[in-house]
Amino acid sequence: MTALGCSQPVGIVGLGLIGGCLGLDLQEAGAEVHALVHRPSTAARARQRGLASRVDTDPAVLADCGLVILALPLDRLLDPDPALLAALPAGAVVTDVGSVKQPVLAAWGPRLRRFVASHPMAGTSRSGVEAGEKGLFQGRPWVATPDADTDPEALEAVRQLATTVGARWLCCDAASHDRAVALISHLPVLVGAALLQTADGGGQASGLGGLVRDLASSGFADTTRVGGGNPELGTLMARCNRSELLAALGRYRQAIAGLERLVELEDWQGLEGVLRECGEVRQEFVG
Repeated sequence: MTALGCSQPVGIVGLGLIGGCLGLDLQEAGAEVHALVHRPSTAARARQRGLASRVDTDPAVLADCGLVILALPLDRLLDPDPALLAALPAGAVVTDVGSVKQPVLAAWGPRLRRFVASHPMAGTSRSGVEAGEKGLFQGRPWVATPDADTDPEALEAVRQLATTVGARWLCCDAASHDRAVALISHLPVLVGAALLQTADGGGQASGLGGLVRDLASSGFADTTRVGGGNPELGTLMARCNRSELLAALGRYRQAIAGLERLVELEDWQGLEGVLRECGEVRQEFVG
């Protein structure tokens, strides 16, 4: 018996950052992991890195799995390969790790009786088969977005998956999830990108491009990490959660305008008050 409470292997489709991290953590917890990847070169490197017990480009590698995790980019998740659909074992619990939930639930819910839409809120700036590392999910939120048709036993299996890798389990509806992640995950990607554009453009315009790079330190690194991350992932998040992201951008624009106004008016007391409030609010988000 594995830490997930079943004797069947766990399947992972895709061994990028999330899939690779899951493969390492699940094996450490005692699970047998069978992984499906797209390219032979990826399979070879994944075997070298020990990301799964078995790695193959043939969907038949999933045949005996009782739980299958779809660690795929959003575009491939929303337009699944027919060969993958045909290879999913009858009766297996299937979940995903996509960062937008309404379109995923619409695409997979009608197809599979035991599908659970979920999303681990963890990541790094790395991507691809080299990105997998142990312990990524420890203490991080893992949210599921069940609907009225979600199988309770399947939901429990995904909860066990999340707790096995040390994640903090949450549930909410898909619409609320997408609205929330637009604010705390998708918006920061574009804000970080805008900061990088501003620093680069402002430095070049003033002839200080080298100096602004030399002076950049931990604060700049922290505020721009996600903006300089995987561009494909950022674009897919924006495309698949467009309306909620636009609403978040509108709120951000208002906040920037308010801060700009305080500086224009030289209202330093007001600015200090806003920054003090932000410091208090931050503790509620990140502790």
